[in-house]
Amino acid sequence: MDTRITFTLNGESRSVVTDPARPLLDVLREDLRLTGTKYGCGEGECRACTVLLDGRSTPSCITSIGTVQGKAVRTIEGLAKSGSLHPVQQAFLDEAAFQCGYCTAGMILGTVAAMDRNPHATAEEVLAELQTHLCRCCSYAKYQVAVRRVVANTRTASAASGVLPGKADA
Repeated sequence: MDTRITFTLNGESRSVVTDPARPLLDVLREDLRLTGTKYGCGEGECRACTVLLDGRSTPSCITSIGTVQGKAVRTIEGLAKSGSLHPVQQAFLDEAAFQCGYCTAGMILGTVAAMDRNPHATAEEVLAELQTHLCRCCSYAKYQVAVRRVVANTRTASAASGVLPGKADA
């Protein structure tokens, strides 16, 4: 039986009427036309479908739409603000950290989640969080460089503002 599900999507209140058991990924791509979130394995293993659910990195292919009632969902489309890329997006772009690009949105959102949860994380700590993300064309080295860049840029910005991170990056 279809149900009205209301949630916040990329900062805006949204409602859909659908089967609450449908995967969030399907609703995002098919009903809401947000195609940045990719279908990879359908089992939550590759993380190409990663979204932020209440700030947590979440595989949308195994998350039912019914579970997002009243919660906040952020997709890759919701990262850029006022025409400016999110710092993680910018670092990935600056380092050309993609090959085919299929898993890039998931990698970016995984990085954002790790850094939001621990703003003082080292690059190694962020990269450890990305161990669950798979890249079929093996752009891991570029992703690592991009993560190191964004962590270094965050530390530089923190130092300039007088708020120094608690840990040193190796």
